[in-house]
Amino acid sequence: MQSASKAPAAAARQKKQKPDLSKRLRDFKENSPYLIMIIPAILVVFLFNYLPIYGVLIAFQDFMPGDPILSSETIWVGFQNFSRFFNDVQFWPLMKNTFLLCIIGFIIGFPLPILVSLALNALKHKKAGKVFQTIYTAPHFISLVVLVGMLQLFFGRYGLVNNLAASLGGERISYFLESSAFRPMYILSSNWQDFGWSAVIYIAALSNVDPVQHEAAMIDGATRFQRVLHVDIPAIMPMISVMLIMSIGGLMGVGYEKALLMQTDGNLAVSELIATYVYKRGLTGVPDQAYATAIGLFNSVINVVLLIIANTTSKRFSENSLW
Repeated sequence: MQSASKAPAAAARQKKQKPDLSKRLRDFKENSPYLIMIIPAILVVFLFNYLPIYGVLIAFQDFMPGDPILSSETIWVGFQNFSRFFNDVQFWPLMKNTFLLCIIGFIIGFPLPILVSLALNALKHKKAGKVFQTIYTAPHFISLVVLVGMLQLFFGRYGLVNNLAASLGGERISYFLESSAFRPMYILSSNWQDFGWSAVIYIAALSNVDPVQHEAAMIDGATRFQRVLHVDIPAIMPMISVMLIMSIGGLMGVGYEKALLMQTDGNLAVSELIATYVYKRGLTGVPDQAYATAIGLFNSVINVVLLIIANTTSKRFSENSLW
């Protein structure tokens, strides 16, 4: 009896599996051109992002340039390099400088593209909106070297700001030698360079909003601000949640290039970040690559922890998350 009852169930499962398999094969054939197109991207990500990961083993070794990473002669030191960093006199200043620069930049920079995208989407003249979008996006393509050179032209000792101050009877101040000026210049210039590019993804999301929703809101007497508040913002809220999670996940991942270009003896107390310290210890002077790798790995672990916390919090309080 049991075998007789199991037979129809097994046959039903086989029938159910066959269409699923054939459907997957059919979908694979239909999408094969697109899958072939992404193979180069997958190879690039694998070669430059995943393959070098084995290099983090250096953080747990007494490594010198030229030593093999894995061999019978490898000297393993465990967490000794991490302990060195935690006991380093630079540890807390580096953490403070990196955290303040990142958190202030995040507070200013994250809502700015959202506000810009909402403003551009609210413009009645769409051609004017495209012109403004082009103007806002263009600074993203300026190299960091050119950007810092522009800051020198404006805020250097003989830059535009000082020339205006001198013409009005004021004193010349080299802002690059002032510790108090480093963070405002760094954060504001970074936001100016990136807010237009970051707004593109929100503008794309707003383009998918059904016009019928706006028409219904207008019939109900909603003002333009009310339509933005109750139609546009809810439409891009899933995208905002995802971008928020990704931004928090990379909160401590500030690069060394711009900070290093803006760094002087006068602002070193606030411009020395984890990234610049890793660069100096790993590639300049007498390289200590094991120590620098340990510091970089520690910074990456912090970013992973922040990403998990942000994703878990978003999943708990909303339906949007990365996984």
